Amino acid sequence: MGNLDLTFVNWDIISKFVVKGFAFSVQLTIVATLGGILFGTILALLRLSGKPWLVYPATFYVNGMRSIPLVMVILWFFLLVPIIIGRPVGAEYSANITFVAFEAAYFSEIMRAGIQSIPRGQVHAGQALGMTYAQNMRLIVLPQAFRNMLPVLLTQTIILFQDTSLVYAIGAYDLLKGFVTAGKIYGRPEEAYLLAAVVYFAVCMTLSYLVKRLQAKIAIIR
Repeated sequence: MGNLDLTFVNWDIISKFVVKGFAFSVQLTIVATLGGILFGTILALLRLSGKPWLVYPATFYVNGMRSIPLVMVILWFFLLVPIIIGRPVGAEYSANITFVAFEAAYFSEIMRAGIQSIPRGQVHAGQALGMTYAQNMRLIVLPQAFRNMLPVLLTQTIILFQDTSLVYAIGAYDLLKGFVTAGKIYGRPEEAYLLAAVVYFAVCMTLSYLVKRLQAKIAIIR
């Protein structure tokens, strides 16, 4: 520990190495969250449709994705897709696609729980007004489900931000990659890993605090 020199990181190093990686990590988190919620909601609706030809494929996809480590999905897509299509796929492009596909399975379960938390009386009231299944979901169920599940959705987003460090396995330039690159160039790999952990901790703790505040406000509204 006496050999550690945490002062090697300055604004010049941060601007050259860390900012670019942090920007990609944030961009990947946003894309995966929005895409995951969109496709996850569709998967949740398919699983709740009651039609076997929709329920079984959606269930197989969700359970299959949730049974595979994310890093394996990233590596499979990055290594196998170029063989199938006959041309290489960029690391950043691969990361965006695999994260959306993977997170959709987790957001699907969150949305399914949120939809099922809405009292059936409201669904029946919509049906009594002559609403179709799609109108009922869009106008009555989903808005309330999103509000109920918002803290859980944001918590999953925090976990997603932590998972962005896994794209380092395929060479994508994320926050961790930025610190590691700086550490290798300046001969301070231990300090680089330690500082990267501090940054991840600070960001996730701040977001967790904001989620708790939001959860408290939602509880007051109810």
